[in-house]
Amino acid sequence: MSELSTAEHALLGAPHQYLTPLERPTLAEARAWCGELTRSHYENFHVATIFLPRRVKPHFESIYAYCRVADDLGDEVADPVVATRLLDAWGSMLDECYDTPDRSMHPVFVALRETIQACDLPRQLFSDLLVAFRMDQVKTEYATWSELLEYSHYSANPVGRLVLLVCGYREESIAQLSDKVCTALQLANFWQDVVEDKERGRRYLPEESMVRFQVDEGQIEGRVFTPEFGAMIRDLVIRTRAMLSEGGEISRHVDRELAVTLNLFRKGGDAILDGIVAQDYDVLRGRPVVTRVKKLSLLAGALFEKLRSGISR
Repeated sequence: MSELSTAEHALLGAPHQYLTPLERPTLAEARAWCGELTRSHYENFHVATIFLPRRVKPHFESIYAYCRVADDLGDEVADPVVATRLLDAWGSMLDECYDTPDRSMHPVFVALRETIQACDLPRQLFSDLLVAFRMDQVKTEYATWSELLEYSHYSANPVGRLVLLVCGYREESIAQLSDKVCTALQLANFWQDVVEDKERGRRYLPEESMVRFQVDEGQIEGRVFTPEFGAMIRDLVIRTRAMLSEGGEISRHVDRELAVTLNLFRKGGDAILDGIVAQDYDVLRGRPVVTRVKKLSLLAGALFEKLRSGISR
């Protein structure tokens, strides 16, 4: 039986499924744990990566597991003080993964260490994600569009950059296009989840937009849709779609195999924005959703694109 580190002890207040085991798992066991966590959350990240080569999937699953656990530590723990302590512990375990990897006991970091070494991944990208999750504990409103972009720099862009690095792309110009796609996806989710976020005590609609279109907090809390509110959401959707389109140029700078996956992410973002438009921008009456039929059509389109380009798995 191995001894838990100080950071691993500090994680004892986390949800039960994320506690550190008393025995260090083998790499195969750690990969299996990460893979199961990824498959149990039927989200865009897992769905889109089904078109990537099998050789890189364990790396994406270890990255996803790191992100998923960190996100849940921030969101599933009611007390912000406790959540911040748990996120700090997770950050210390990340440092151990880089500095003293043989001490890592948690399956995420056993698997992630192999990914870090194989793909030469910088610590900063993983640390940046934790900055965003810590921000969620103390910052519940955003004043400007620029503040939202700064938040997305930490919450969304590191994931895209990690995807590129795993696939062998290290050019900053390509990473900047990825940033546009990832930020746009983050913003699209904000506009889709206005009511849900408000119920959780958060508001990502920028205050400067609310002032410009004469929208107040009471309208959001009371779910009172007005032409002014619709005009505000329309403006935010247009700006977000433009960013998504600009970032879509990334597909011209990567191989066809990765392009299929990146196009699926981008089209998923477009589908969210299309759903908002279909509701005449009234996101207060209910969360716009991407229907199952639409999801299947996106997957079918990606599969057709893969087969047409003659990509072999």
